[in-house]
Amino acid sequence: MKCCRLILGACLLFVFLMATPLKAFDQPAVNLGFTSFMDGGPPAGPGFYFSQYIQYYTSDELVDGPPMDPELDVWISLSQFIYQSDREVLLGGKWGLNVMIPIVSFDAADFLKTNDGLGDILIGPLLQWDPVMGPKGPRFMHRIELQTIWPTGKYDKDRNLNPGSNHFSFNPYWAATYFFTPRLTASWRLHYLWNAENRDTKRQPGQAVHTNFAAAYALVPDRLRVGINGYYLRQITDSRVDGSRVSGREQVLGIGPGALWSISQSDHLFFNAYFETEVKHRPKGQRFQARWVHHF
Repeated sequence: MKCCRLILGACLLFVFLMATPLKAFDQPAVNLGFTSFMDGGPPAGPGFYFSQYIQYYTSDELVDGPPMDPELDVWISLSQFIYQSDREVLLGGKWGLNVMIPIVSFDAADFLKTNDGLGDILIGPLLQWDPVMGPKGPRFMHRIELQTIWPTGKYDKDRNLNPGSNHFSFNPYWAATYFFTPRLTASWRLHYLWNAENRDTKRQPGQAVHTNFAAAYALVPDRLRVGINGYYLRQITDSRVDGSRVSGREQVLGIGPGALWSISQSDHLFFNAYFETEVKHRPKGQRFQARWVHHF
């Protein structure tokens, strides 16, 4: 009897994720917690930067889903390449370019079909403004990026979980850091997300807004900052299947501790943890991340 219940639950979940138009669990992978402290500007001025992210996400609950809660572990390796020029092109902003390449690996319940491999590549032209200076150092710095997400990732419509979304997304943002004092800072990144249609499934995820936020205090000036970091995503329009609206808008809030260790002016390590709450129509879990930034 117990075995029959497990099989029935697995079948219900499979149908729910693969076919039913009654609910939407279809937002693409976006920046939830990848960036945090001092996000408003590059740490060492113009030039070439390389960042390597390693993020682990774990969940055993699918909020607003079927009664059976699948176990899910995801490892993400994200390699980022940034060029920041020293040339002003618009309203004092200096142009730059950001390219991000993800590799994704899933470890999920046996009844979930998964794909591992290359995720969707992100490309974004950007404008970075020089810091606004005060008597004791910088007071404010910010950046705008017209980020795009291209359907380059591995995708199979018959799989429950894929590294790629199989549709284009436009995900521009504004990032900023404010210095209350040279030691105390607040940073944020505000995104808008628009999604095109997945031509294989005729599903178009709804529009969404999402943000990363962080506050940090320098325990050791120019070396060690500790604080709180978080993210929030809210879907603001319904998803559609073949042009018809789909009920269920995604939402999640993640918050936790973090630290930034500046090894030198050219090398920086970030450590972030996030624990999710206020979740609707998506998995609920925890994220843990390490990030290395190098300036050439």
